[in-house]
Amino acid sequence: MSAKAPEAPSLGPLHALLRQLLGDISGMVGARVELLSLELQLASRALGTIVALLAAAALTAFTAWIALWIALAHWAIDAGFSWGWVAAAVVLVNAAAAVAAALRARRLFPLLGLPATVRRLSAPAGDS
Repeated sequence: MSAKAPEAPSLGPLHALLRQLLGDISGMVGARVELLSLELQLASRALGTIVALLAAAALTAFTAWIALWIALAHWAIDAGFSWGWVAAAVVLVNAAAAVAAALRARRLFPLLGLPATVRRLSAPAGDS
């Protein structure tokens, strides 16, 4: 006599529900991974722009410093102005240019924090 193994109870609707739940979870994770990917691309572009702006600010400040110093020093010698006043003017102009570039770069920094992804991942489960 061979003993027959007992049949597993049929899961029917429960099995279908579990499959649907797994599919929904997979879709939610996939959407979040896609959001993360897109936002990482945006963040990398922002970082590239920040680096380029900071490099431009440094190069511009250096070039402006040399050009203005030479021009103002020559003018100061010819006009009889004090070297101190000329140097102060050059520093002031270059400091203003450097501040403007730094402020522009500073406005891009929040993009590096992946704000949409953080909002999406920290939202309660019911919010989509």
